[in-house]
Parts: sequence; structure tokens; C-alpha cells
Amino acid sequence: MTNSTELWTDRTDIRITKQVTRPIEPLAQGKVLVAIDRFALTANNVSYAVTGDSIGYWQFYPAEDNWGIVPVWGCASVIESNCAEVPVGDRLWGYFPMASHAVLQPGNVHADYFVDVVEHRRDLPMVYNQFRRTQAEPEFLQNMENERCLLFPLFMTSYLIYDYLIDNDFFGAQQVVIGSVSSKTGFGLAQMLHNDSNLSQSVIGVTSPGNVGFVESLGCCDQIVLYKNESQIDATIPTAYVDMSGDVRLTQSLHNHLGDNMVESCMVGGSHWQEGGKAGDLPGARPRFFFAPGQIEKRNKEWGPGVAMAKATEASTKVSAMVADDINVQWVQGVEALAQSWTQLLDNQIPPSTGLMVSL
Repeated sequence: MTNSTELWTDRTDIRITKQVTRPIEPLAQGKVLVAIDRFALTANNVSYAVTGDSIGYWQFYPAEDNWGIVPVWGCASVIESNCAEVPVGDRLWGYFPMASHAVLQPGNVHADYFVDVVEHRRDLPMVYNQFRRTQAEPEFLQNMENERCLLFPLFMTSYLIYDYLIDNDFFGAQQVVIGSVSSKTGFGLAQMLHNDSNLSQSVIGVTSPGNVGFVESLGCCDQIVLYKNESQIDATIPTAYVDMSGDVRLTQSLHNHLGDNMVESCMVGGSHWQEGGKAGDLPGARPRFFFAPGQIEKRNKEWGPGVAMAKATEASTKVSAMVADDINVQWVQGVEALAQSWTQLLDNQIPPSTGLMVSL
């Protein structure tokens, strides 16, 4: 019998983790067993944990009692199959548990993807339930497994924010401020805005002193502002704020500085999750959470199913190629090393130029 090695996280204190080894029961009809040989560890995963209960991320791979399993983007191979449409050897990319193995129940099977239709996932966003069958995809994508795990989910979110801003005519903003621009989702958005010659909005990145050099090397910001220097931002023009940090002090500072010229304020990530909290009543647009699946659902109705994701994949491929030389991939082997890296990630000790890839 195959055992699955997993890292569980305390849902009440995400710093607390434990290694769990569980036997995998014999496969029921219609299910497949996959071995997850690589997945990325990024600030995205911190956001999943921080909002696990409010958004529902703990529901994808349930654990016991107060424990949860943080979802990750990774690649896996089917090693046992009780589903005729998905054979042993099939290669997958998708939303897996922080574990060495997983059991999936393929449904709506196509040549290049299927949907996990297990009962407890049926009411969760489709984008997280779809698994790409990569051997049916173009060869260049098959050769980008690390990038697809490490960068694509973040840059796809970048694209959806980019599309959201365009879709709403930037809410009238003449500049876009990106909090924690050194985060991959942050600089992905900055690159997409900067590279679009049809846009006139300036891009302002907020970051820490230690990350200025990295952000400058990307060449995607018109202005770089250090934390606590928000007064350097022009407060006389309409501004859209995209918060990748989750830092309530930064949100309050920007709103108070910009006043009614803060025409949009959306929270995407939690790279500074420790600084979170209630922002209270603030001048300008009311801060709200950006939920990427909501923008996908909107565009699916307007453009047709799958078009938004295809555009996001194309955009992610372009930005990944642009920044590949700026990202140093570091491999994390084993669950103990994963637990240590998780703590380092929570403490913002992973440089933005480092991409963590994990194998259990």
C-alpha cells in the first residue's frame, strides 16, 4: 500500500506544522492516484493559508480537527488508475495538496484536461478543480514545468488584475500603485501594465530597501517608493491601489495620503500577512478583496469558456520568459526542509529573486 507524506498546518496558527504519513486506501472506481514530484512554494500559498477559512482554500484537501493542508501548484504523474480515460503515465499540472501523493476523481475528461469531480470540491471554483493533461499540450509548455508551478499561477493572477483594471477603465485612475511590487504577482502586474503601449497610466511600486535593486533590474516601474515614504506618491491625481502585501498600515497610509483620489483599492495577496488587520473607515474607495475566479467567471460569460484562461496563460508565458534569468530556482527536498522553508516564507526571509521548488 502506498503512503502519502503530507505537511499539515494549524489553521489557528499557520506557523505550526506537522508531518503526517497516511496510507492511501485502494482506489475506488473512477479514481486515479498521482505522485506529486514537484510543486512551488510562494507567497501565494501564504495567502491561501491566511484566507483559508474565509475563502475556502482549506476545503480542497481536508485534514482533521483544526489542521489544514495548504494547496500548491505542481506537477504529478498518474501511477495507478481506476479510470479508463486517464491512464497510468499521464502527466498533470494543477492544484494539489502539500503532499507526495493525491487521489483524484476525473470527470469531464478532455484530451488536454479533466475536472476533479470529487464530492467535496464540486462547489469550489472551477479554475482550481481543473487539471491540465500536459502531454497533449505544445512541447514548449511541457518544457516549462518549473515555470508553470512557480510563475504561471502568480502571473495568471497578475493578468486577471490587469484585465480587471482595463475592464473597469482603471476606475478613472491615472496611476497604479502596487504594494509589495517585488512579489511575483506584483511585478508580473507591473510588467503587463508597463509593456502595454495602449495604456497611459504610470506604474508605482512600493517595496522595501532590500528589494529595490531587484525591482529596478526588472525595469517595470515608473517610480519605486520605499515603505513609509508613501508621501512621495503624487496625491493630486486619481489612483488605483493593488495590495499584494496585506499590510494594513500601508493601506491606511495610502488612503489617508490620497484621500478621494484613491479611486480603487483591491487586496490580492498577503506577503506581509503579519501586518494584517482591520483598516477601519478610510477616505477614498472602500478596500475590497480581489477574487481571481470571479473575473474568470465574468469573462467566461462575455468571451466564452476558457478564453480568459488562454489569454492568462499566453501572458504568463511571455512574462515568465522575460524574467526567467532573474529568478534563481532553489530546490527543497523532503518534508522537514519544506516546514523550514514555510517558516522562512512566513517571515519574509525568501528573496524575491529566489523561486522555491519542492519535492517530497
